[in-house]
Amino acid sequence: MSERMPAPGGLVLIQSLVNTLDIESGADALDTAEGRARFGIGEDGTQSARELRESLRVVCLAHAGHPAHREAPLLDELLAAAPLVVTVASADGSAAFRPADPAALASRVAAAVAEALAAGTWLRLKACEAPDCHWAYYDRSPAGRGRWCSMSVCGARAKMRRYRAK
Repeated sequence: MSERMPAPGGLVLIQSLVNTLDIESGADALDTAEGRARFGIGEDGTQSARELRESLRVVCLAHAGHPAHREAPLLDELLAAAPLVVTVASADGSAAFRPADPAALASRVAAAVAEALAAGTWLRLKACEAPDCHWAYYDRSPAGRGRWCSMSVCGARAKMRRYRAK
């Protein structure tokens, strides 16, 4: 749906996971083996991936200044079971958070959140304000006040609704 570029660094994993559900059509990529394979999960991991996805969507909505429109488990509770380890490169002394279990989706998400926090990019991952969209996008606007995943689709629809209401 979005014409925007993918989020930077590990945030692209989170953006991709949130965007596995097209709210408007109801299509869920996690319903397919191919969609689950993109995230390294089997059919038995689908429900927990959906809970993680919706918790991430709630946080992305909050980043955009919008209240959650649906119930979802708290993200911090889901990530509490996804420990990270600090790795230090002997060559240059740089450090990074890595998932303790690289195969676990929640651990990879936790590492992506930690990376984004360190880089100062976490709050720029947002969800579109359109109620029938809520697509995740990375807000690259100078002021960080982007509202829609796509100005040409969701932004145009919102402006047209506002115009017609007048």
